[in-house]
Amino acid sequence: MSHPQSYEILLVPRFAEDTTEAEGTADTGEAAEPGGAVRSAVVSATGETGASGYPRYSGEGIVADIDPATHAVEALLVDGAELAFGLSARIKERDAEADADR
Repeated sequence: MSHPQSYEILLVPRFAEDTTEAEGTADTGEAAEPGGAVRSAVVSATGETGASGYPRYSGEGIVADIDPATHAVEALLVDGAELAFGLSARIKERDAEADADR
C-alpha cells in the first residue's frame, strides 16, 4: 500500500456541546467553523513508523503518526509537547502538484 508523502495538519479549536453520553449524545469532536485553524503545518513522510504503528510525518514543529487508510491522526506532538487541551487536529492530504510548488 502506498502512503501519501505529505499532509497539511490543521489545529482547530474544539467545542463540546453541554450534553452527556447519558442523555444520548456525545461530543463528536467536530471543529467549529468560525475562526478556522489556529495553526497549520505541512508534514512529510519520514520513512519511519511511529510508536502507534502508523507512518510518521514531520515538519514545521509537528510530528504525527497518521493512519493512511482512515486519515486519523493517531499520535501528535506540537513543538515537542502533546496537543493543548481544547484543540483538535484535522488533516488534508496534499497532492503531488502542491508538493512540487514547495
